[in-house]
Amino acid sequence: MVTRSDVEAAQQRISGHIRRTPVLELPPGTVAGAAKVWLKLEQLQLTGSFKARGAFNRVVSGIAAGQADDVGVVAASGGNAGLAVACAATRWNLPARVYVPETAPEVKVAKLEKLGAEVVRTGRKYAEAYEAAVADASESGALFCHAYDQPEICAGQGTLGTELLEQTGGELDTILLAVGGGGLMAGVAAATESSARVVGVEPRTIPTLGSALEAGGPVEVDVSGVAADSLGASRIGGIAHEVAVRTGVESVLVEDSDIVAAREHLWSEYRLVVEHGTASAMAALLSGAYRPSEGERVAVVLCGANTDLADLG
Repeated sequence: MVTRSDVEAAQQRISGHIRRTPVLELPPGTVAGAAKVWLKLEQLQLTGSFKARGAFNRVVSGIAAGQADDVGVVAASGGNAGLAVACAATRWNLPARVYVPETAPEVKVAKLEKLGAEVVRTGRKYAEAYEAAVADASESGALFCHAYDQPEICAGQGTLGTELLEQTGGELDTILLAVGGGGLMAGVAAATESSARVVGVEPRTIPTLGSALEAGGPVEVDVSGVAADSLGASRIGGIAHEVAVRTGVESVLVEDSDIVAAREHLWSEYRLVVEHGTASAMAALLSGAYRPSEGERVAVVLCGANTDLADLG
């Protein structure tokens, strides 16, 4: 379980180590019905994604508990979580070993290596990299950093929600954010419980949250589509499911074509470079998959920028 108090503790713990990312208020009338629309520019976070928040909270907590020593840290990641863990480890001069699937984008692998992490490629899917990382941590004694399903990770991600409430003066009704494994959703929903509702946006090809809500618990889903590199978890985390049920998080599905169009729109209109997974949240608004009610105040979280620039016009 993750609560607002956990997020507040994480905020104190990582203050001064991560960036307070800005918000951009869009011109009135940009989205039909909405009174205000903000974009939370979390792609400007350390290592290019929100993952730094949870990784720093996990590593700092581990150091305080005497769990992170010369053996260092281990993670499994399609890219962004590994980058965040490697960055946090570097801050405290700890070795980092990151297991990635063979399909991990080269741009992310190159950044991992630049941060000094040892990169181990294994398997075609995240689940295989995860199993190898867990076995490594068990054998080596390294601090294991889950990509999305650890209390410290979720609470750290939730600091984005606390920050967003402050930046919008509390005048916020709805937060749209992309969902893969659900760590960001869990943290933000816990942080904003009773203040703003959270809508989880997913590619129709990877409905981890929607399937879990329908089944009454996390279930395996097939992983495919344009956003699979960053939203490629095959099931939502247990913490995320619990928080989603407790706080009433909804699931909205978007098509791959709408994700591509939203990413291109963010670049052409605002010169914002984001990943396809990140663009899912914006796709919900632009495609009409999510329609704000009259006067609704909406924030869209743009949570990652580690993408190939070659296919942006």
